[in-house]
Amino acid sequence: MRILVTGGAGFIGSHYARTLLGTNGPESLTVLDKLTYAGNLVNLAPIWDDDRFSFVQGDICDPALVGHLVAGHDQVVHFAAESHVDRSILGAAEFVRTNVVGTQTLLDAALREGVTFVHVSTDEVYGSIAEGSWPETDPLCPNSPYAASKAASDLLALSYHRTHDLDVRVTRCSNNYGPHHFPEKVIPLFITNLLDGLKVPLYGDGLNVRDWLHVDDHVRGIELVRTAGRPGEVYNIGGGTELSNRELTDLLLAALGADESSIAYVEDRKGHDRRYSVDWSKIERELGYRPAKDFTTGLSETVAWYRDNRAWWEPLKASPRTG
Repeated sequence: MRILVTGGAGFIGSHYARTLLGTNGPESLTVLDKLTYAGNLVNLAPIWDDDRFSFVQGDICDPALVGHLVAGHDQVVHFAAESHVDRSILGAAEFVRTNVVGTQTLLDAALREGVTFVHVSTDEVYGSIAEGSWPETDPLCPNSPYAASKAASDLLALSYHRTHDLDVRVTRCSNNYGPHHFPEKVIPLFITNLLDGLKVPLYGDGLNVRDWLHVDDHVRGIELVRTAGRPGEVYNIGGGTELSNRELTDLLLAALGADESSIAYVEDRKGHDRRYSVDWSKIERELGYRPAKDFTTGLSETVAWYRDNRAWWEPLKASPRTG
């Protein structure tokens, strides 16, 4: 099996690549990444010398490059995306280009070559839910430009299955956390701020609720879908730990020996969804998925990783691109 991983120098994509090549793994694995601000070759250092691994720097919106690469592979696992909600509010154009046009470029190449296409998406496409959890059959109701661009890419991917019978499988995950997470996202931002003795910016009243999924479990869920999922299906991947942002903040304060004085309440984000929660009973029932990493252990390990890896995150926070 020859696998092409797009966005494989980012947080989740690199974890996926390292995990696959840390096992018996595929015959070959190629990472395609543009190396924007969130892509980091250091994330791939543990597998760089593996004979099965190759890296290509390039843009998923480049039809010639994408066509050439897809032609040499059996499956595409598509992580590449602009993913930070705050950035999408400031400017949506790059999100539409990468998440929609880039996905369409990959789908066209996959269709020509007849390869399996695993599209990695997000629970944010569903919008906000006051109670209960979204099944995969719920309508999409995105509220941010980021989420709207991902919803569009989901629908495009599924349309290639329904129109052309391309083997497309879509995953929608809840909020990920773990090592190598770019420090603009809430958990690594708060950890690194607290390690530097800085305050943590908490939006609004802090009562927005998210379900937390360790990146280990997310990668395992994606692999189940890639290897045993049904073409044309959507699979939610959840973590099973719902916390308000204030509850999460309190856990991080305690883990890093800080107190409430380290919280800086800031004006709420525009269009801030109140609660996300996915129903992941389908992937459990069909593929045997259950999250294995309990949140207490996972968060403790994540804090320890950032404490021990300043050389990884300090240059990223010093860069103006993190602003």
